[in-house]
Order: sequence, then C-alpha cells, then structure tokens
Amino acid sequence: MRAGDELPPLEIPITRTLIVAGALASRDYQDVHHDAELAREKGSPDIFMNILTTNGLVGRYITDYLTGHIGPHCTLRKVAIRLGAPNYPGDTMVLRGTVTAVDGHMAQIRVIGANGLGHHVTGTVTVLLGAAR
Repeated sequence: MRAGDELPPLEIPITRTLIVAGALASRDYQDVHHDAELAREKGSPDIFMNILTTNGLVGRYITDYLTGHIGPHCTLRKVAIRLGAPNYPGDTMVLRGTVTAVDGHMAQIRVIGANGLGHHVTGTVTVLLGAAR
C-alpha cells in the first residue's frame, strides 16, 4: 500500500430498509430516520440516513478492501467523518478512497461518499496494517 493508491469504488443502493435498519441498529429512534410523514413535517423531503449508519458503511468499505488486499489483521484506529448532502431512499451512494499517507504499519485513507445531491460524507480513516499490534 502506497500514498496515492486508489481504492475501487463501492456502490451502495440507499433503500428505506437500509436507512431504518441502520437507525434501529444504532438505537437512533429520531423520527426523521423512519417516519416519512414526520420527516416531511420537519422540512425534509423523506427519511434520511443517520451518521452512525454512514460511519459503519465507511468502516465496512475500508475493512473489506484491506481484508482482501492486506489481510485479516488490519484494524481501524480512527474514523473521522463529516456529513454533507443527505442520503435519501432511492439514491445510490458511491464510496471512493485514496491512500494519503503510509508510515510503517499505519496508513491514512481519504474517503468520499457521493450521491445524486453531492458529497454525503467526507473524511479520513486511520488504519493499523497487520503486523504491529
């Protein structure tokens, strides 16, 4: 793994089931994540994905890549993300990553997740690569 390496994109269909299941799994019972009518009353066109679901999807994207290319002993050390455009049902989020730094057994990967409205998530993931623990 070297700085400048690009991770292959991952397309994630944004379904109602994904949004609601992610909110419930993370114990986020805010109505804007499961009740379209109440979400509209609050000014949103529909329910939308919560940050914890996004965080999990970013983590999955990185760990799936690392497991397939480095091995199963990589560890997420830090996931720092910021949300932008909401993920609404019926859209697709495409995650992309670029390795920005490698120092010994540590690496940083810049992640961007875009949907039809723009960037849903941007951030940096720091990972421990295999051997050092």
